[in-house]
Amino acid sequence: MIDAKVLENIKKYNQEQLLKFYDELNEDEKNNYDRQLNNLDFNLLDLLNNTKTEKKDSMYEPLGALKLEDIQKNEDEYKKQGIKAIKEGKVGAVLLAGGQGSRLGFDKPKGMFNIGENKEVYIFQRLVENLMDVTTEAGCYIPLFVMTSEINDKDTREFFKEKNYFGYDKDYVFFFVQDMAPSVDYNGKFLMAAKDKLCLTPNGNGGWFSSLLKSDVGNKLDELGIEWLNVFAVDNVLQRIADPLFVGATISSGCPSGAKVVKKARPDEKVGVMCKENGKPSIVEYYELTTEMMEAKDEDGEPAYNYGVILNYLFDVKQLKDIVNNKLSLHMAEKKIAYIDDAGELISPEEANGYKFETLILDMINMFDDCLVFEVEREKEFAPVKNKTGVDSIDTARELLKKNGIEI
Repeated sequence: MIDAKVLENIKKYNQEQLLKFYDELNEDEKNNYDRQLNNLDFNLLDLLNNTKTEKKDSMYEPLGALKLEDIQKNEDEYKKQGIKAIKEGKVGAVLLAGGQGSRLGFDKPKGMFNIGENKEVYIFQRLVENLMDVTTEAGCYIPLFVMTSEINDKDTREFFKEKNYFGYDKDYVFFFVQDMAPSVDYNGKFLMAAKDKLCLTPNGNGGWFSSLLKSDVGNKLDELGIEWLNVFAVDNVLQRIADPLFVGATISSGCPSGAKVVKKARPDEKVGVMCKENGKPSIVEYYELTTEMMEAKDEDGEPAYNYGVILNYLFDVKQLKDIVNNKLSLHMAEKKIAYIDDAGELISPEEANGYKFETLILDMINMFDDCLVFEVEREKEFAPVKNKTGVDSIDTARELLKKNGIEI
């Protein structure tokens, strides 16, 4: 049954289109649709109608990085501490893999994309092999949590099983599904994917920890004694995962979080940059960087805002639990969204037709008191597969893989 408050909100927000086909549904369909409507957050519409809300006043300052030369000086110490934490079972890894490979012209989970030229080399395979480099070094497996979405969960699980988990011990691989969020058209109307189904899409990478805790594998963190989680994106095929150097350096620093970064290719590169915002660690988006910030220099004469994030973070689990109920900022992303029209016909638009609501992991950084900014070599740890051609594409990633001696 639809909750009375939901019916009240449907009327209040002029969302009567949600009930247009309700009387046509059978009992099972009604029960399924009732659950979706009862979970629908109508407050999202306030965000849509208030897009001009003033952004909080922010004072940005540079945030120094632990640079390559400094890491090299203390390499043995960091690695020893990182390996110790891994051997003691304190480190887990979280793969954010809720998206599809649509920008690559691939209608499957992005991790299933074959980036090989002369043989099959899947993105998932590359990531697992990178992780296995560390498990071989440490002499033990690292729990790997794979975040999927309702869109790709079945395909992802079946692919891992079909490929025998790419040689990883399946007892250390745990899947969980991220939360979903509704979509709206340009008029602020919630879109429907079918007569008994809202247009729901993954709610962005910011909800990864709350989704993990709510899942049936959320208890594994306490059960296994995991104290640190290395969170990483699906599309960087060169990244080091549960990197002992990174883990050890972060623990040694006393910081409750760490972020792998690369030196920017140029001052105006379109990448989020580590900084301090109102005294706390933060990430300033490239479009928020002023000319003054881009031209600022540090004590060594290098650009002060010089280190771009690559979506590879390390978080203290205890502090994650402390902030999990904190409200993350919601972002609206303009997208092409398939929906049913007034006649109940499915429409697949060729251009953007509405907004999806997302939370972003970068907003979590600002909830921590401090963050170790950890520099890595760009050509050794940053080969993102974001586009079909051009910058950060299939071709550029292939070239970097070959440059690092990886057969594809």
